[in-house]
Amino acid sequence: MTQNLDLSDFEAAKSHVQRMSFYPIMFQAARSLKNLGILRFMQSNRRKRQLTVEEIATETNLKPYGVRVLLEAGLSLQLVESADQELWSITPAGRFLLSDKQTEVNFDFVNDVCYVGSLALEDSIRNHAPEGLKVFGEWETIYEALAHLPEDVRKSWFAFDHYYSDGAFPQALKVVFSTDIKKLADVGGNTGKWSMMCADYNPDVEVTIVDLPGQLNDAMRNVKERGLQDRIKAHETNVLREDVKFPTGMDAFWMSQFLDCFSEKEIVHILSNAAKVMGPDTKLFIMETYWDRQSHEASTYCLHGTSLYFTAMANGNSRMYHSDAMMKCVEQAGLKVVADHDQVGDYHTIFECKLA
Repeated sequence: MTQNLDLSDFEAAKSHVQRMSFYPIMFQAARSLKNLGILRFMQSNRRKRQLTVEEIATETNLKPYGVRVLLEAGLSLQLVESADQELWSITPAGRFLLSDKQTEVNFDFVNDVCYVGSLALEDSIRNHAPEGLKVFGEWETIYEALAHLPEDVRKSWFAFDHYYSDGAFPQALKVVFSTDIKKLADVGGNTGKWSMMCADYNPDVEVTIVDLPGQLNDAMRNVKERGLQDRIKAHETNVLREDVKFPTGMDAFWMSQFLDCFSEKEIVHILSNAAKVMGPDTKLFIMETYWDRQSHEASTYCLHGTSLYFTAMANGNSRMYHSDAMMKCVEQAGLKVVADHDQVGDYHTIFECKLA
């Protein structure tokens, strides 16, 4: 689902691209209105709905000049309103910016993880590599870098990743454990959150986390803190290696927000190798956010933006996929989708796969 803008009119088209030219700095203006306490003060001052620049400046310990330029930018951002440039009030959009968790997560992720590195987007496109990642250091992908990134960057990255998966996990658990599964491989287990939720949900399941060394160290540290090390094991591997070995004897493989981290060729490689250790009754679950399966235009917009993060920052070759593209990868790997679960946690789709 994409936004249908009527840009046939010359003035409408021109206005659209002029707004685009100032998106980056207007984004920072919105953050500043929030982070400097301007919107918060306007929101909390309910007795006096309209405030002067001087009142806001005094309360936030800022100069009137800075407050005014941000408020004027806020007019175009539709975060504030003013009839006469003297009295100012917050809009519903401004209140939403303050209170909506999803917006907070997206803002922090874009600012802390993507913003500076996105300046290298053109080079990333030319070189088929995440050139923007160099703002943090020399790594081939962000996944190798995760354990070494600055703490505020790690915090925003994990908050973004977990926000969307956390909302889908409760419903996903019901899908996965609708049949008897005793041994589950969590491929790309990250911090181990899904594995631990599986252990809590099903006291009989044994989970094996499959991931890179850095991520496994973090995951198993969390597992030990929860006292689940007897039921959650680690399987260290790089799924892109030609000689990759997936754990055997599994009833199911789980890949959540994982395959979007790879190119289509790499996805086929990963799924093909997983298929080698699958039996006729083994299931493989793929949970992703496909941009064609979203119920709101804003979700599609965010997913297209997330693809640019993959290009400039993550690996230079993956994206948020159209569901048809993932279907083709599944088929090329010798698998077939036997069940399709849409709107899992609002944004996700689960493909339940078996050997073709």
